[in-house]
Amino acid sequence: MGAKMKASDQYLKIVEWSEEDQCYVGSCSGLMRGGVHGDDGAKVYKELCQAVEEWIEVYEKDGESLPAATSGKEYSGKFVVRVGKELHKALAVYALHQGESLNSYCVHLLKEESPRYGKN
Repeated sequence: MGAKMKASDQYLKIVEWSEEDQCYVGSCSGLMRGGVHGDDGAKVYKELCQAVEEWIEVYEKDGESLPAATSGKEYSGKFVVRVGKELHKALAVYALHQGESLNSYCVHLLKEESPRYGKN
C-alpha cells in the first residue's frame, strides 16, 4: 500500500526567518500571494501546508486550472562557494593534472555527487 500524492505536494513551500518582521514567514510562490507567519517555524510550516490545501480547494471550486508548480525562481547557473585557501589550491592543482579548468573540474565533481545527475 503506497502513499498517494496530493495536489499540494507538487508545490514548493518555504519557511524562513524574516529579520524585518522578526518572525518566521511561510510562502508558496506561484500558487498563493502572501503567506503565513509566526514565532514557531514548525507551526508556520503546518499552517502553510493547510493554507496551500485551502488555495487548491478554491481553484477547484472556481473551476480554474492550478498554476504550474515551480519554485518561482530562475537560476543563472552561477554561484559562489567559499572553500578556503587550501582546498582552493588543491582543487586547482588537481584540475590542472586532469587537464581541466577549475570550473569544469568542480562542475564534474558536483554532477557526480548530485542525486539527480550522479550515481547516488
